[in-house]
Amino acid sequence: MTTRHDWTTTPITTDILRGALDLEQTERGVLPHRLPARARRQTADGQLAMAESQPAGVRLAFRTRATAVELDVVATKRVYVGAPPRPDGVYELLVDGRLAGRAGASDGDTLTIDMSAGTARTRPGPVETLRFTGLPDGEKDVEIWLPHDETTLLVALRTDAPVRTPRPSGRPVWLHHGSSISHGSNAATPTGTWPALAAASGGAELVNMGFGGGALLDPFTARAMRDTPADLLSVKIGINIVNADLMRLRAFGPAVHGFLDTLRDGHPTAPLLVISPICCPIHENTPGPLAPDFTAMSEGRVGFTATGDPAEVAAGKLTLTVIRDELARIVKERSATDPQLHHLDGLDLYGADDHAELPLPDDLHPDPATHRRIAERFARHAFGRGGPFAAQER
Repeated sequence: MTTRHDWTTTPITTDILRGALDLEQTERGVLPHRLPARARRQTADGQLAMAESQPAGVRLAFRTRATAVELDVVATKRVYVGAPPRPDGVYELLVDGRLAGRAGASDGDTLTIDMSAGTARTRPGPVETLRFTGLPDGEKDVEIWLPHDETTLLVALRTDAPVRTPRPSGRPVWLHHGSSISHGSNAATPTGTWPALAAASGGAELVNMGFGGGALLDPFTARAMRDTPADLLSVKIGINIVNADLMRLRAFGPAVHGFLDTLRDGHPTAPLLVISPICCPIHENTPGPLAPDFTAMSEGRVGFTATGDPAEVAAGKLTLTVIRDELARIVKERSATDPQLHHLDGLDLYGADDHAELPLPDDLHPDPATHRRIAERFARHAFGRGGPFAAQER
């Protein structure tokens, strides 16, 4: 027997959206972005365009008495030629902070990427309806976390009771920038990425600017962070710069300084934590560029490999070891006049011993258990007693 509902349709606006910096109106729906339009106009990087439109940390948030919720979406399904099929993105509904339902869209637009040929093509697909029923009676705060790794057009939100803008949470806003690991690669759910888990543990409102392949010290990213209201800031720097073989040591140091200077223009006294790379054996002492491991793909699995020459480190090529040393030096020097600037060695989040126990499945990204381990260690360091994000220091 199908339950009938008297539906209320609520426009999807920034009033009920958290974690996005922009909301683009399209012919089919609204598209959350994690970079503002001005920043998006300053780059032609297709990888970054894809990553910033994937709504890691973005969630609908509202207050309602509804016991049933429907969300119409168009999800973008990625297909990598020669690689195993990707799992569908996960939508998670939370009631008063507790998980109350999960759903997924099995169809949508299809983006086919051929890494060997360097091509991509998109096939339009249908709108799908996600349904969450059996929610508890009474007034409650509802959040719907969107898939962290699946671009999602939001078409319509329906509930069987009116929706109101949520009350201010009173929690500090934590603005974080990093690579695909911060974005959530290989995490199973949007609330299972390490920044989402750490934010929940630390009692913070997350704005996740982790971009797969896109943590490259871009000035437009720094300006976007400068202009975003936040109480706590962190930047995780290194792995993308190495695997893109983007710059040499001479350019890296000034680029870090410039990025931090821009953040300080907008957030002069907020706690700012600089995090160096976690352990990644393929790049510890071998420079980029990174390349797909086509042997792994022929065996039905995803893998990556470093293709640089370690002998070129003496000439300024970057490795994770070099970057860790440089970041520690920069933060030590700057913190003499910036007492709210802090450093966290990524090896304290995930080091060689952790890799031996929980190896990176594709040689680059952590699995769900490792996301949780990184989150727990980050939360202890940053939000724990005496940490840079500790409540008594805000």
